[in-house]
Amino acid sequence: MAEIVVGLGENSYPIVIGERVMPSLGSALNDVDFPEKVAIVTNPTVGDLYCEQVIDTLAASGRNVSVIRVPDGEEYKTLETLENIYDVLIERHFDRYCGLIALGGGVVGDMAGFAAATFLRGIPFVQIPTTLLSQVDSSVGGKTGVNHPQGKNLIGAFYQPKHVHIDVVALETLPKREYASGLAEVIKYGIIRDPEFFKWLEDHRELLADRSADELTHAIMVSCQIKADVVENDEKEHGVRVLLNLGHTFGHAVETLAGYGVVKHGEAVSIGMVMAARTAHKLGYCSVDDITRIVDLLSYFDLPVIPPDFTVADYLSVMQRDKKVKDGKVRVVLNHGIGSAELHQIDHLDKHLDELLT
Repeated sequence: MAEIVVGLGENSYPIVIGERVMPSLGSALNDVDFPEKVAIVTNPTVGDLYCEQVIDTLAASGRNVSVIRVPDGEEYKTLETLENIYDVLIERHFDRYCGLIALGGGVVGDMAGFAAATFLRGIPFVQIPTTLLSQVDSSVGGKTGVNHPQGKNLIGAFYQPKHVHIDVVALETLPKREYASGLAEVIKYGIIRDPEFFKWLEDHRELLADRSADELTHAIMVSCQIKADVVENDEKEHGVRVLLNLGHTFGHAVETLAGYGVVKHGEAVSIGMVMAARTAHKLGYCSVDDITRIVDLLSYFDLPVIPPDFTVADYLSVMQRDKKVKDGKVRVVLNHGIGSAELHQIDHLDKHLDELLT
């Protein structure tokens, strides 16, 4: 078992990572003085697999547990679903001395976190991410929110959890496509921050594809440590944290245009990272060899690398609503080789997109 601490002063919290660590959840929550009355927010798929085990370990630690089930899928990450969570909390007489536990992937974690941030102006919550994508990305760093029909994650708040509990055993039941989606974010960390980690991923791709617990624990630990280091220096994305969005400006456009849930988030990020790398190459920041290595590693895990066939105007309309837009100018994170990245304003984006999409 490994433990990482996200150092944010009074908002600091531990991340526990390991194989079969779920039984330690109750004592871990005692260590952070988590409330006794809690609600688990989950979806039917994850709930059927893990909810009983989580309830048992929470009950053994003296907690009063109830369950709120939300629909399964990115298309349900909406204000309507969020309102349903509020309704249940109010009906069950939750107050400021209660807590929420997100049990599931990124959709559940984002919605439960935003519900916790806004219910009674803020109650504590915990993340138990059960997908690789949520374990290495959305459960760490405090981004919470829901989608809007005109863009992904346009409504949300920064709100840190009290604890993150990551059990790699949960990945055994993850569908292959969901697992690969998470690996896209793992690969992203190597591209933006750690060339040695990227090389390690290349060298261990077969074991990662086989879901080796040791390799997964290491990959998740390094990914979470990189994200923790970035978040500690820029909690609310005013500077270096924006680099974590490599591939996301293009990727969010793909998700929005295709329809939420049609293209998985990690699949869209995979496409977006290749589009970013090709843009970086055109501007002189990235070599052909770098692009080849990125494409080869993504493709090994059957991740898509070619953008879907929407028009330049379609892509532009969505990208203009990206959260990194400033004064009407689209800004995109571009990799500088492998192991570094910077935020760049892209002038004449329509011409860049026209070349990328042909």
